[in-house]
Amino acid sequence: MDIETFREFCLSLNGTTEGMKWEHLCFMIEEKIFVIASLEDGHLSIKCNPDDFDALVARPGIQQARHMAKRQWVTLTGLDAMPDNELKDRVAVSRSLVLSKLSKKIQAKYA
Repeated sequence: MDIETFREFCLSLNGTTEGMKWEHLCFMIEEKIFVIASLEDGHLSIKCNPDDFDALVARPGIQQARHMAKRQWVTLTGLDAMPDNELKDRVAVSRSLVLSKLSKKIQAKYA
């Protein structure tokens, strides 16, 4: 998957917006980031379920995300670090995890 296809997928998720923060492309729901993509080196960070963290970082091309909540965010060294379908599923999970931390009223907008 290339970055434009990835971008289109992220924006297809209900309520997703994009913006630039810290010189990175960010995908957000209600201004809360669920994907951070570096346009410079191709790395991207996503929120993950803490139960999946150890298995994810044991894989090549995936590591704990720096400067993010410990054991809750991983960084992929590129879009090819996992198969496209899994990457899409993981991005959807990241969005769901971020959304679950918002108020019930906001969550209801996206149910």
